Amino acid sequence: MKRISGLSIDELQAFYNEAKQQYSAYREKGVSINMARGKPSAQQLDLSDDLLNLTGAQMGHFAADGSDVRNYGGLCGIPECRALFGEMMGVPADNVIAAGASSLNLMYDFISQCCTHGTGGCDPWIFDENRKFIAIVPGYDRHFAIAEHFGLKMISVPMTPTGPDMDRIEEIVKDPSVKGMFCVPKYSNPDGITYSPETVERIAAMHTAAPDFRVIWDEAYIVHDLYEEKDELANVFTLAEKYGTQNRFFAVSSTSKITFAGAGVSAIAAFGDTLKEIKERLSLQIISYDKINQLRHCRLYHSVADIQAQMEKHAAILRPKFDAVLDILHAELDGLEIASFNSPRGGYFISLNVNTGSAKYVGKLCLECGLTLTGVGATYPYGVDPNDANIRIAPSCPSVEELKTAAHILCAAVKIAACEALLGIKS
Repeated sequence: MKRISGLSIDELQAFYNEAKQQYSAYREKGVSINMARGKPSAQQLDLSDDLLNLTGAQMGHFAADGSDVRNYGGLCGIPECRALFGEMMGVPADNVIAAGASSLNLMYDFISQCCTHGTGGCDPWIFDENRKFIAIVPGYDRHFAIAEHFGLKMISVPMTPTGPDMDRIEEIVKDPSVKGMFCVPKYSNPDGITYSPETVERIAAMHTAAPDFRVIWDEAYIVHDLYEEKDELANVFTLAEKYGTQNRFFAVSSTSKITFAGAGVSAIAAFGDTLKEIKERLSLQIISYDKINQLRHCRLYHSVADIQAQMEKHAAILRPKFDAVLDILHAELDGLEIASFNSPRGGYFISLNVNTGSAKYVGKLCLECGLTLTGVGATYPYGVDPNDANIRIAPSCPSVEELKTAAHILCAAVKIAACEALLGIKS
């Protein structure tokens, strides 16, 4: 299609009228589609119903070390669960803590520890009134919410096709008040970008003015491939060992989008003093996490090969949904030069950028048509996208047919916003 900015006034008006007609037709249908969060669909959750059907006789109640999972003890989790996460995250089982259902809780708790009691023998972060955190944008709103909650002033760093802008980060970390950053290194939220080996190595190698600088390495989508061509993520702990920075990293993962979103198992991976600090803190909070649920998972998934087989089933459900949205975005928007979007090979999101600075208006148009998107601005610190450009698309929960409708509504809204900007129409 011809770029909109190259159309004559008459052509642009005709194009605008056509987009409005398309939009109005969907609005009259009374659509109700929610794409606000990256929730697994019921069809995906059904894949794990065997977890509910395990009988006591089938599951037993003894872990691999002979301990009774029904009783107290085992702060770090049962050995087979630690081994499973260790294999998935590329670390020894001894460096893993198998925990409860929420990796978000683990990240919040770690930041809380750093703020109130410090880490690495340094003063608590809360004592530094200028404490700061690097925010990779666009990014995950719940990461930003944690940083904001603890008064960490966020410094935005843009994402590139190979990961965050490392030149910018290496400059920022010269400030000793910059205490860390959140990373989603594989299939980032929302761009679906996997950090290149060079980027991972630079994060491991970089010199930071703050000796207590910490990287929260959120491996939320480490096995969430959608297509046969998969992204590979370099092992950050292997590279950190090379540079003597293993204490810098606090990694988490979970089965939340592998088995049950609300009843999975999460895990921490850490080394050295960082791991020791975490264990000491957890010993004051909890005697042990839900070891019955850990054992239940390990009865069905013995190795990463079993996890990968499960994820292939998820991909078979998700792939047609992503394809449906991407096919329509290409068909409706390619060549117009009014928007750009990613085509991720995994993860849970598609990131759309409108170049008219009208993302909020697009979101408003969609909502008025019955399509609920992630709140525009949520992918930036404090909920404010300075360019008013990014829209996060979450295709996982609606049906394929609903997604086709949603994509057409979204494209019509993008066209309307672009045309009105060029025609000088005040929305």
